Formats: sequence, C-alpha cells, structure tokens
Amino acid sequence: MNKKIKKIKGNVTAPLGFKAKGLWCGLKRSNPDIALIMSDAPASAAGVFTKNSIKAAPLIVSQRHLRNGKARAIVVNSGNANCFTGSFGLVYANQTAEIFSQLLGVNKSDVIVASTGIIGKPLPFEKIKKSAPQLVSKLTTAQKNTVSEAILTTDKKTKESAVEIVLGHKKVTIGACAKGSGMVAPDMATMLCFITTDAAIEPALLKSALSKAIELSFNCITIDGCMSTNDMVVILANGQAQNKTIKAKDKDYALFTAAVTSICEDLAKMIVMDGEGATKLIQINIRGAGTKQQAQKLGLAVANSNLVKTAAFGNNSNWGRVAAAIGSLGIKRINDSNLKISFSPFHKKEIIITVDVQLGDAQAVVYTSDLSYEYVRINVEYN
Repeated sequence: MNKKIKKIKGNVTAPLGFKAKGLWCGLKRSNPDIALIMSDAPASAAGVFTKNSIKAAPLIVSQRHLRNGKARAIVVNSGNANCFTGSFGLVYANQTAEIFSQLLGVNKSDVIVASTGIIGKPLPFEKIKKSAPQLVSKLTTAQKNTVSEAILTTDKKTKESAVEIVLGHKKVTIGACAKGSGMVAPDMATMLCFITTDAAIEPALLKSALSKAIELSFNCITIDGCMSTNDMVVILANGQAQNKTIKAKDKDYALFTAAVTSICEDLAKMIVMDGEGATKLIQINIRGAGTKQQAQKLGLAVANSNLVKTAAFGNNSNWGRVAAAIGSLGIKRINDSNLKISFSPFHKKEIIITVDVQLGDAQAVVYTSDLSYEYVRINVEYN
C-alpha cells in the first residue's frame, strides 16, 4: 500500500458528515435486511453498474438519479433482488426513493436505491415502507451501524474497509462496505459496494477515480464466472474534510484515486475469500502478455476454470489444468515452447499461480477462490 495511505478501522460512517443504519424489516427470516446511508451535506456522487443486459429495477432508477453527479442517500435491501419483476419492480424502486426523500427532506433524485437477493419474486414493498420512519430515526455515526450485515445474502462475513490520506493539510477519510459471495465475475464485479468520503472532488473526477479503482480491483476477481443483475458500486463525496476541491488530475487526484483503489482491492479480496464454499484465495499473475487486455483475459481464463479451481481445493498442483485454460483462448503465438507456469504450495490457504507467455511486457493480476463441495450445496439450497 502507498505509504501516504493509512488503513484505519471503520466503514461508511468513518468519514465526516455521514450517518447510517441497518435493521430488520421482514424481507429475510432474521438478521438486518434493509439499510440507509445518509450524507449530512450535498455530495458529489458516481456509480458503476453491471453490464448485464437484464438489470434490476433499482439499477435503472439509480442510474437515472446519478446523471447529475449528485446524491445524498443510499437505501439498500437484501432478501429480494427486485429483478425480473415487471412494471411493479420499477414502481416499487421509485416509491422507495420517494418515501425516503420525503422523510429525509431531500430531492427524490438524491436517493440511490439498491437491492440484492432472490431474482423473480415480487418485492414486499409494504415492509420497506413500514420500516422507513424507524430506519431514518435510528441513523447514527457509530461504527456499529449494522449496514454491512443488512446487505448480506449468502455471505458468511461482513466486509468493511477505511483509510485516511492528507490532501493539502486536510485529513480526508474514505470508508466502505461491500457484499458478495456468489455470482461474482467482472463487468462490473457482481456485488454491491458503497463508498463514502469527506473529500471535496468534482463529480466527473470522482467518476473517473471510481472507474479506475474498479478496473484494478473488482474487475480482477471472479468466483464462479456468473454475472448478476443487481450489481453496483456507488461513492458519495460530501466535502466535509474541507480540502481544496479536486478539479484536475493532479497529485491530489492521484492520491485520492490510489486510496479508493486500495479500499476496493481490500474489499475485492474479502469477497473472494468469502466466496460460496471457498477455502482458498488464488492469485493468478500473468506475465509477458502482448497487451493489458490480453493479460486480463488470460488471467480470467485460468480463474474461471473449474478444473483449476477444483485442483486447488484438492491440493493438486496440476499445471496441465492451467495450460489447458490458457490454450482455450486460441492465441496461436502461445504454445508449449514459450509458456511457463509456476505455483506456490497448493496446500496453503493462499495460492499463487504465475503464468509467463513471453509475448510482451503487459501484466495482470486476477483473484479467485477454489471450488468445493460446499459451493454446490449453497446454490442448491439458497432459495
């Protein structure tokens, strides 16, 4: 990590001017299942969304609300994806934004909505509506706000991260939480992630920083190669740190982007380690590719190979599985004379696979998990 980036304990309430809360409203049998994140002040905002052509209703609404680069609040529920739910899905997503905008005293377009859970079942909107006043009344700056718990589905662990940097002479804090365990693949990254910061930065540059961070983190992980329909990363920057507003791609922008990237990388690894049934974290280093894009494709080919993943689960360092995955892309210049593969010990919890194709200088790093018996059980029984 960059020495100018200090890792701290915290989540979405770590930055100045943010409150949050998660509670149970009945969408799941137990545990928190709805959460609210709120900025005390108007905030620059940006989001990146799944590239799946089947998008859940909340994404359609949130993409529209983020067009002006501003937002104040994020409402997210688990237990129901509100996806493939027809016209009522959009009605409920819009009404969720409307209800919370009235309770918070902000514009409807300043409310971002998100959902995660089972696809194809009508959203029990009345439960969300009934819980809204209580959720608003319980907003807190405390770290124990249960937001990270409220967004979980098949996850076993919460995922939080926070860092501090100094811009000018002002301390700037960035905090985040995420969920993701299955249906994890790049484009976007098949999970939910909410990032808050008290930095002052123009919306266009905030969007640029977020996009770069995602390319180096969430778009470098895969668990099962399955893209979901509800995935988004949203960042709010409310300027409460009172740093000089970032208006150009200068050294402050570079440090801010590096800090956001470090948080996203931290959360991305947590997602892989919490992959459904995962027992190991696998890091795939691609060396000597012709282009960055080619390097990432090669890394994902290895990461998405069920044969490689099951070999890792069984402590079997079978280089033939890796070679076959590399060869599956049909790149004619890669053959057994220039392909070099090496492993770290497969019996350990973290495995490194390094592949050198000797075509150029481009590199990529991709993370995945192993594939265990438990993955099958979870996906048979989850709904």
